[in-house]
Amino acid sequence: MSNPHAVNLTPRDLLKKIGDRKTSREYRHKETIYRQGDAADAMFYIEDGNVKLSVASKRGKKKAVIGILRQGDFFGERCLVRRSLRMSTATAIHRSTVARITNSTILGILHQDPAFAKSVIYHLLARITRIEEDFVDQFFNSSEKRLARILLLLARFGKHAPNSAALKLSHETLAEMVGTTRSRVSYFMNRFRKLGYIHYNGGLQVHRGLFTFTVQK
Repeated sequence: MSNPHAVNLTPRDLLKKIGDRKTSREYRHKETIYRQGDAADAMFYIEDGNVKLSVASKRGKKKAVIGILRQGDFFGERCLVRRSLRMSTATAIHRSTVARITNSTILGILHQDPAFAKSVIYHLLARITRIEEDFVDQFFNSSEKRLARILLLLARFGKHAPNSAALKLSHETLAEMVGTTRSRVSYFMNRFRKLGYIHYNGGLQVHRGLFTFTVQK
């Protein structure tokens, strides 16, 4: 019988189960992890940093960010589907460490360990839900609210987390993630600073109070 508490396993617990059956690599800022159209032959886990998922039109003239992933996230799950191709491009945001697990390895563990399989499904469903929220954000919210949501997502405010978090992100990177211009991001960030939601003190500090802005109509 599988463990009924399996879904309570953290992503790090899942990674420990994989053990040395993975390879870790450090990626530079904007370095590609995989490209749209590549063979989906592995799944990935973010050990440190952040990863952006984006989709481009067939001619490459239009691009859309469909998800911002953070430390502890699995991605590249299309490798679980036989002979599938990548539907998006995964790119590191700043310096990030990402573990790679081949599809044969992950499929073997899923078949051998039902509790592990249940936990992986749970975490993937949680991430898919967040990506759906990103889609809604892209279509229905202003650039300013998208920026606020991305800052909060990267700040990772948990139940017992401090009231502020330090981030290392340039306005250029934020503009790319939001899908707007650098000048617009600078304008929004200056407004957030005046409202007391962020401040600069040798780096960017995001305050929990920014949640208030995201729920405003």
